[in-house]
Formats: sequence, C-alpha cells, structure tokens
Amino acid sequence: MTFDLEYNSERPKMIIPEYGRHIQKLVDHCIALPTKEERNTMAKAIIDVMGNLQPHLRDVPDFKHKLWDQLYIMSDFKLDVDSQYEKPSEEELKEKPHSLPYPKSASKYRFYGTNIQTMIDVALTWEEGELKEALEFSIANHMKKCFLNWNKDTVDDAVIFNHLYELSDGKIDLRGKEDELAEAKNLLRSRGSQGKKKVVNNKNNNKNRKR
Repeated sequence: MTFDLEYNSERPKMIIPEYGRHIQKLVDHCIALPTKEERNTMAKAIIDVMGNLQPHLRDVPDFKHKLWDQLYIMSDFKLDVDSQYEKPSEEELKEKPHSLPYPKSASKYRFYGTNIQTMIDVALTWEEGELKEALEFSIANHMKKCFLNWNKDTVDDAVIFNHLYELSDGKIDLRGKEDELAEAKNLLRSRGSQGKKKVVNNKNNNKNRKR
C-alpha cells in the first residue's frame, strides 16, 4: 500500500498563514460555489470560525470588519458575496505606506533625548511674555545639560541657541538675548553629585548587609 505525500512546497501558497491551510481551503471552496446564496452562507460560517481562532482580537474596534477584510484578502479578492462591509480595494491594500519622517531631535540631535521636541512644541503654544521666555531658557538649559552628559566637558551657549532655533523651526530665537545659560561646571556638578550619592548609598547598603 502506498501513500502520496504532499509537500508544503507543492501546496498552494497560503495568503494569511496564521489561519492555517484548512481555512484557506474553505475560502477556495467558497469561491467556487455556484450561487451567491451558497457563498453567503459559507462565508458567514468561515467568518465565525476565523473569529473563534482569534479570540484575543474580539475587543478590537471593528473586529468583524477586520475579519471580512481578511476573508476577501484570502480569496485574492475573487469572492463574490454580500457583506455589511464594503469590499476592500486590492490596490489600496497593496499600496506601500508613506514613509514617516524621523523627528528632528531623533535624526540629528539624538543626545537631547526624545522628549525635547515635545517640550519645544509646548513652549510654542504659550503666549508671549516673561513666563514663555523663562520656559524657553529652561529648555535651553536642559539641552545644555544633555549636551554635556553626552561625554562633553564644555559647550558654547551659541551652539545650544542655534540648535534650539533649528528644532523650533526658527520660532524660538534666543541668539540675540543677553541672558546666559547655566555654567557648565554647575551642570556637571549636579551630575557628579548624583554619582557620589549612588556610591554612598551602595556603601551603606553593603554595610547593612554585613551586619
């Protein structure tokens, strides 16, 4: 007695492998049914099975809509049935998504961190006045501290002001101001004091363990 082995390489390609080959065969069979009434009945049954295979998605908004979209995709958009949802466009689904631009802070000045752009955007919403100017200088001081933490011992205020001007698209301009940022030694001192506190805490913890 002999058996004909069916290798995966010889089988039709599964469009959405997560549902398995049996669901794909059901979809293919549904496409071939002669009447729309039969196809409608079987398509709804397939949707129910697909939903049971993805119980973790039941709380996702438009869960049923997503299942119908996947059913059309697995049919290679050949399935002709009645659905409460509009049939998705093959061209739309296959269209490549537009590339998203990297945030300015992440692409060029990563040493400022990911939150600096948010801080700048908030400052731009404030009304002009002393409070806004104080916030702008606070942001500049934070940028200077980040710059110094980036293994640098010194940085000219003009560099920070230019970076802030660039990151704000020219809307925050401190380049002509007489005020200066905090001295580098003070910013570095705070960094060093934090390191000393950690060392002291570690020593105290070690002493407590020995006791």
